[in-house]
Amino acid sequence: MAGMPKLKPDVQRARREHILDAAQQCFARNGFHRTSIHDICKAASVSPGALYVYFDSKEALIAGISERDRAEFAERLATLATAPDFLEALRALGEQYFLEEPVDVHRMCIDIGLESTRNPRVGEIHQRFDRFIVESFEALFRKLKDEGRIAPVLDVATVAKTFMVISDGMFWRRAVDPTFDPRAVMPAVLLLISELLKPVPVPATASNNNEKA
Repeated sequence: MAGMPKLKPDVQRARREHILDAAQQCFARNGFHRTSIHDICKAASVSPGALYVYFDSKEALIAGISERDRAEFAERLATLATAPDFLEALRALGEQYFLEEPVDVHRMCIDIGLESTRNPRVGEIHQRFDRFIVESFEALFRKLKDEGRIAPVLDVATVAKTFMVISDGMFWRRAVDPTFDPRAVMPAVLLLISELLKPVPVPATASNNNEKA
């Protein structure tokens, strides 16, 4: 609107993030269909007009949450590629997602996954994010294999898909079973993943050289 002062970029980013936080809380608590734009505006303490400056629909909010999650995941995954102990780094990543992340976030993701089968716009967002995750792990495993750090019996594409099936199982079980203790099964899950990836032991001389460096 003419005459209105333009917000600074950092203020705009902060407001956008604040709205996304509120939307995520609402979606996690009530689900996609039971959440209205009014609910999100109330949670964010903004008017509908202010929200629509940044997001034109609930689907646009889902896209914003997805983009933010993808950036965070990419940052976390980057640490795996350079970690001296790959399985230890993978365990730490698993703890971030399966122990520390609020269970409501898992339920929101499952709800969005189901919505993606009925809503083409959500479907495109969800499939793009899912494809990014699978391709990222496939690229990571291929890099580790090329470097001689893992020696899987199966082809890397199949390894990546199987890895995702294991991860999805943990994700689903934690979301729907209030008695599930992910910490108790984490060692077994890591053992399965280790058998899948077949990590190559680092020679003692190389390990000593790394410690000296």
